[in-house]
Amino acid sequence: MSGLLTHEETLALIRAAQHGDAAAKETLVLKNIALVKSIVRGYLHRGVDFEDLMQIGSMGLLKAIAGYDTQYNVRFSTYAVPMISGEIKRFLRDDGMIKVSRYLKENAMKIYRAMDAFKKKQGRDPTIEEIAQTTGIEKEDIVQSLDAVKDPVSLDEPVFEESESTLLDTLKDDGGSQVIDQLLIKELLEKLSERERQIILLRFFRDKTQSEIAQIIGVSQVQVSRLLGKTLEKLKKAAE
Repeated sequence: MSGLLTHEETLALIRAAQHGDAAAKETLVLKNIALVKSIVRGYLHRGVDFEDLMQIGSMGLLKAIAGYDTQYNVRFSTYAVPMISGEIKRFLRDDGMIKVSRYLKENAMKIYRAMDAFKKKQGRDPTIEEIAQTTGIEKEDIVQSLDAVKDPVSLDEPVFEESESTLLDTLKDDGGSQVIDQLLIKELLEKLSERERQIILLRFFRDKTQSEIAQIIGVSQVQVSRLLGKTLEKLKKAAE
């Protein structure tokens, strides 16, 4: 088998691999190793060697091969990407590489809110000094907080315990998640209704506020909030 696998070839190899065919499993790994590499590149410069990350990512790929159901209405690569990325994130987190304190996350939320409000009012991004004046947070703490939330913590994790707000409300994930977006977003968005798709595009790709979205689609801000929550849950289930 040369070149990229077709969807049908992939399904046949997965069935064989899940029934103990070592050669089929090896072929699947070889044909998908470039996918692992592309995801691993997003997690470099975090104190872990490339080869170590490749081993961890390959473990995620093997788990994807073992857990994929050929009845899923989703391509294997779409299923495998979050499995590979998740395995790397768990390793980094469990290995002590990623520790974002509640204090830093709270600061980051305040900073991003202040930056957003400033840009809307002034038409430009604020300086560190201006953020410090607005939030009362020391400049060094601002830099540390913004750097901290760039690590691949879960987007579904509450920014602080008493709030339902998550990092997904304010941040665009970096690193491996850019790869995930490229591979998943088209297929996932196709599962949404026209209105759901419009809300996601406006909120996360055009940086519109819920109030702005409400005006654009002609509903209340409360309705936008509810629709956004339901749509994100739908996308989350679709990606599982």
